[in-house]
Amino acid sequence: MALDPRNHPDWQIAQDAESRMKTIYEIGREFGLEEKELLPYGHVMGKVDFRSVLSRCANKANGKYIDVTAITPTPLGEGKSTTTIGLVQGLGKRGFKTSAAIRQPSGGPTMGAKGSAAGGGLSQCIPLTQYSLGFTGDINAIMNAHNLAMVALTARMQHERNYSDEKLLKLSGLPRLNIDPTSVSMGWVIDFCAQALRNIIIGIDGPGGKNDGYMMRSRFDIAVSSEVMAILAVARDLKDLRERIGRIIVALDREGKPVTTADLRVDGAMTAWLVEAVNPNLIQTIEGQPVLVHAGPFANIAIGQSSVIADRVGLKLSEYHVTESGFGADIGFEKFCNLKCHYSGLIPDAAVVVATVRALKSHGGAPVPRLGHPLPEAYSQENVAFVEKGCANLLHHIATVKKFGISPVVCINAFITDTKAEIKKIRELCEAVGARVAVSRHWESGGEGALELADAVIEAANEPSTFKPLYDWSLPYQERIELIAREVYGADGVDFAPKAHAALAKLNEEGKHQEMGLCMVKTHLSLTDDPTIKGAPTGWRLQVRDIMTYGGAGFVVPLAGAITLMPGTGSKPAYYNVDVDTETGRVSGIF
Repeated sequence: MALDPRNHPDWQIAQDAESRMKTIYEIGREFGLEEKELLPYGHVMGKVDFRSVLSRCANKANGKYIDVTAITPTPLGEGKSTTTIGLVQGLGKRGFKTSAAIRQPSGGPTMGAKGSAAGGGLSQCIPLTQYSLGFTGDINAIMNAHNLAMVALTARMQHERNYSDEKLLKLSGLPRLNIDPTSVSMGWVIDFCAQALRNIIIGIDGPGGKNDGYMMRSRFDIAVSSEVMAILAVARDLKDLRERIGRIIVALDREGKPVTTADLRVDGAMTAWLVEAVNPNLIQTIEGQPVLVHAGPFANIAIGQSSVIADRVGLKLSEYHVTESGFGADIGFEKFCNLKCHYSGLIPDAAVVVATVRALKSHGGAPVPRLGHPLPEAYSQENVAFVEKGCANLLHHIATVKKFGISPVVCINAFITDTKAEIKKIRELCEAVGARVAVSRHWESGGEGALELADAVIEAANEPSTFKPLYDWSLPYQERIELIAREVYGADGVDFAPKAHAALAKLNEEGKHQEMGLCMVKTHLSLTDDPTIKGAPTGWRLQVRDIMTYGGAGFVVPLAGAITLMPGTGSKPAYYNVDVDTETGRVSGIF
């Protein structure tokens, strides 16, 4: 019998469930994998040979495709991963063959404050510890591939400084690339939140003098923001991934032309690190349904999706495949529709918008929850007025989902402190705009608690799809940015800083509008670019300060507000609670 989540932390529930979980061989057989298609990593984890699955199932119809998104969250998150797992469990209780695709957790949030995003309560994926700490090595492979590009770049800059053209060509077989040290766009990556590494100086002369590197400003970003991670998320196969790796722009030369990983002749070696990582990972829910885990980009600073490959596999082997987009519908879901669906060619059948009474109260005027601090009393006491006012944010996200022609299902992810009056008000306001509403208690009761949600999703997914992206890729980038700002964020318009204007002008000259998608970088804590502004504000303008180009992933990346690609570690991080039983080797405290 499962432990009661009201009395036990997630890690204890996970460890208890792990004593009864299926082997990876059982999960593989039930998922529909042939023996040769399962690549075991021990007894309870594995990888999937996606090439074999997709080849074997090429003529098989896809299952129903469901995306899980959310309202604008509090800093604590609103249980989107928990809802994804709970929905899969609920659909399983209804007798359907179901799978999930989620992202691999980053070590930054796992050891920071938010946790590993494995779900929670009785709707988790297991094994929790392995999933949270390194898993099958994909993020390590991505870090090595990314940092190898930086090794190649910095070594080349040193050699171009130290040698004449003749000697450089003789030693390396490469002509001078003439790299401009002031235009290096790439940094290093590490999978922790390390604010001390946001701005660094590298290549300081030591005993080796000029052989110790090229001195310049540099930086570390968090690994999941790497363009290599984005490429893993959007690539359709190894060939596609290999070609994209070679198009990564690391710097410009002194004439302003891109210098790529292919120019550095490092793209093949980078891909070699990723040969195993391109296969999706397979684990299970607490109730034994298959969960594909692949790629791990955040949605506020990257594409925010699990991989195209994982979804293609799940849809061939399941009647319902549930995927998750990061953070709220303004960023994760927008990128799911405008980017991921473009790369995959897949069409969603329904979308779930996760909302909590807690988050609605925050948007309605209650004190904003703070990581590592107790919840203010307003969140444990009934306050329908806060909820009603906060529903403006939920209604905004419902409208966003509808703009893409997708049928929205609002999931009220119920907490034990929610009252009947608060839930009644949410249902009343959502149904008034034509959205289905389901109260789900999957955290407390697993699949049995998600039956109402499962039924609503089944109903929505059986409606004819009228899915359509918000824009055509022939639309100029500035117009796309302005369209997303108005239609998805609710802004009156966009103000571009001079640096952003210059980058747009250069993109216009190059005429790449049909080649690249738009991947916005913006805070997840507000519809605006200011994380302190809650609700559904009006009368504001989006501030775009710069624009980056990810040539390999195929993204133009506008940077809105003051967001950084390297989050920080707070004063009360999660690693305070993590320890190891030295007798058994079991890890405690991960959530």
